[in-house]
Amino acid sequence: MAARWSSENVVVEFRDAQATAMSVDCLGSHAVLSGRRFLYMVNLEAPSEAPRKIGRQSKWDVGTVQWNPHKSESHVFAASSNQRVDLYSWREGCGEVHTSLQGHTRVISDLDWSWFEPEFLVTSSVDTYIYIWDTRDTRKPTVALSAVAGASQVKWNRRTRTCLLSSHDGDVRIWDRRKPNTAAEYLAAHLSKIHGLDWHPDNEFILATSSQDNSVRFWDYRQPRKYLNILPCQVPVWKARYTPFSNGLVTVMVPQLRRENSLLLWSTLDLNSPVHAFVGHDDVVLEFRWRPQKEGSKDYQLVTWSRDQTLRIWRVDPQLQRLCVSDVVEDQMEDMSLTVESEKSLSSQEPESQHSIAAAAGNLQDLGRLSGSGARQDSVLGSGLPQTLQQEFSLVNLQIRNVNVEMDAVNCSCVVSAHFGSHQVHLVVKFPAQYPNNAAPTFQFVSPTTIPSAMRTKIQKILTDTSLQKVKRNQNCLEPCVRQLVSCLESDMTQEDGPASGPFVLSNPVTPALQAFPRVTNTYGSYQVTDGLLASKRLNKEDKLIMEDSTN
Repeated sequence: MAARWSSENVVVEFRDAQATAMSVDCLGSHAVLSGRRFLYMVNLEAPSEAPRKIGRQSKWDVGTVQWNPHKSESHVFAASSNQRVDLYSWREGCGEVHTSLQGHTRVISDLDWSWFEPEFLVTSSVDTYIYIWDTRDTRKPTVALSAVAGASQVKWNRRTRTCLLSSHDGDVRIWDRRKPNTAAEYLAAHLSKIHGLDWHPDNEFILATSSQDNSVRFWDYRQPRKYLNILPCQVPVWKARYTPFSNGLVTVMVPQLRRENSLLLWSTLDLNSPVHAFVGHDDVVLEFRWRPQKEGSKDYQLVTWSRDQTLRIWRVDPQLQRLCVSDVVEDQMEDMSLTVESEKSLSSQEPESQHSIAAAAGNLQDLGRLSGSGARQDSVLGSGLPQTLQQEFSLVNLQIRNVNVEMDAVNCSCVVSAHFGSHQVHLVVKFPAQYPNNAAPTFQFVSPTTIPSAMRTKIQKILTDTSLQKVKRNQNCLEPCVRQLVSCLESDMTQEDGPASGPFVLSNPVTPALQAFPRVTNTYGSYQVTDGLLASKRLNKEDKLIMEDSTN
């Protein structure tokens, strides 16, 4: 890939770590990578520095690791290993185990710190018990919740002190720790195993479940019989978590597939297609966490850990955050921006109109708070205005193997080159001067393109339609058009060459096609997954035990 521009900031390789889990502390200063022999402490302020190590004396891999989310206990993190949870303390570059929690009789599947009480930790296990621990007295759990089936996930509610939820194969139970004898509510959420749970950060009743059945479902547990919405993904979903800004959601596919290595960012207000793909890892993503932003910064950072043994830190700037804002809010912001401009032009003739300008600016500030993007007022004022071609080129994120994009902002054009087996594609994209203000670019295939003319015509129409959809809203279209091109080529080459042609050169994922163009095959669609994949030989011993107990 020739274009080096990306939302990604840092890539650091830890080849010897062989870590299975990762977590980021609540201050955003350290990440812990959990390996078999050592825990590696990575300084996120200087991630290229050699990590500090904490030795482990265990034959078991770490199943889950998580930092305490309270600043008063920011030096404490918990790591589960087989039937035990070790509590570590990390101060001034030194770490040690200061206590252990032992009570489960089978493998611990998950753990989670309370958002309200820094001493409270909940653990789940395949032994059918969920234990709530008070770390000030670790001799035994303070509360025991008993379920018929083992729990694979457990999460504290972010808005209610006593509420938590757990997953049991395809079902979800809502618990009130004050009434431990029975679950407060029950959801028959999925027909297949649930891999991930997450509470909505702002609504105490809303949650998301991700499953082996190729979907993410959204629930209000007060209405347990019907989900609120569904995100069909066409492959099993390993994790789906809400973003700390706006109305975003990040998904990761089931790691055992080994084909889908990107994280997809969605707007929960429009689940037709992802708004961004974080592409770069060479193997499956095992974990991702949000790094708290520094005071005064409008950017968020996404920290990811992959089986390729690289830690990546991705910058999520206000422009990307705004993609998760409601279209209604965005339209209102754009209308008000135009109102302000028109009021400014009238102000030279009517001095009293200054009051109208001030009122419009005040409304824009209110909309900025509503959007949750955290952008400054001047960013909100400009959110409805088109971005320059130079800015688009500098922010585009297109890291697709065997695809080359040469950008020329001076001549308002770019050339996209791709290789698909024996075929070559060279596409020239030319941008008009008014772009993207309701002015779409043109697309022209040039020599030495070798795909059939009928395919060229079809792809040109799809790209034109895609670009028109974007520019009529003053949105940039280069990245979605390139991803559409790759998706179309993969689909058509599959039909033309048949199974005998072998695997495609373009193995990296692309953004799923927009629903407006059903002729474009989603690149995830050809992946067939069964529950048997979860018994992959790469699973560690704890995972095998979990799967055996689930089967029994």
